[in-house]
Amino acid sequence: MMTLTTLDTLAQGGELGTGNVRTWLIDNIIPLVLLAVALLLLWLGGGKGDNAGVMRRLAGVVIALAIIGLAVSGAGVNVGQWIAGLFTG
Repeated sequence: MMTLTTLDTLAQGGELGTGNVRTWLIDNIIPLVLLAVALLLLWLGGGKGDNAGVMRRLAGVVIALAIIGLAVSGAGVNVGQWIAGLFTG
């Protein structure tokens, strides 16, 4: 019975959202993923002397980070409107 009362209170309050989850992901998961990618790049190419291969992979990582940055900052909408404006005039 206590669970139903809690759910009713939460549903009426309207304070549920994804803001805290988004903040937690940005603050915790993204730096860990970046660290893992950096270590993987060093391990795969740095030890073998394959600097060109590391740079190719790094270019892909930079592009992926730019896409994540657009998604996190909310600037993706403006970029989409700008690209649509190129075709519609």
